[in-house]
Amino acid sequence: MLLGIDPLLSADVLYVLRSMGHGDDLIIADANFPADAMARQTVHGRPLRIDADIVRVMKAVLSVMPVDTFVDDAFGRMEVVGKPDEIPDVQNEVGKLIAGTGTKMVGIERFAFYDRARKAYAVIQTQERRFYADFAVRKGVIPPDA
Repeated sequence: MLLGIDPLLSADVLYVLRSMGHGDDLIIADANFPADAMARQTVHGRPLRIDADIVRVMKAVLSVMPVDTFVDDAFGRMEVVGKPDEIPDVQNEVGKLIAGTGTKMVGIERFAFYDRARKAYAVIQTQERRFYADFAVRKGVIPPDA
């Protein structure tokens, strides 16, 4: 245990988050996501697990990792197949976490999302059972005065 660090963030997860550089992608996905298959192709090479719902996991990750504000697609969500403009409740809940951060959530078509996941630094799989709780988060920078 560490002071000020969410206890959901294991040593392995903290190591990965700390090792990532600005511009690296992190996939945070639901329980149905093919995390093992995708993670084998990432920089980290194996999936990480955080056994909690997606909103709780996203809060924990965002408590220590800045989101890139220099690109338009830093916070992506997997689009609903056949309904790309539909925003499921779970995506709305996660979207509220980035409100006011200078970034916005953008839709990514399912197979394009898989392509982004394969190129990511790492994949975190959660216990979230709601569909389309799959997100790509691009790491930003921490300014010198922070």
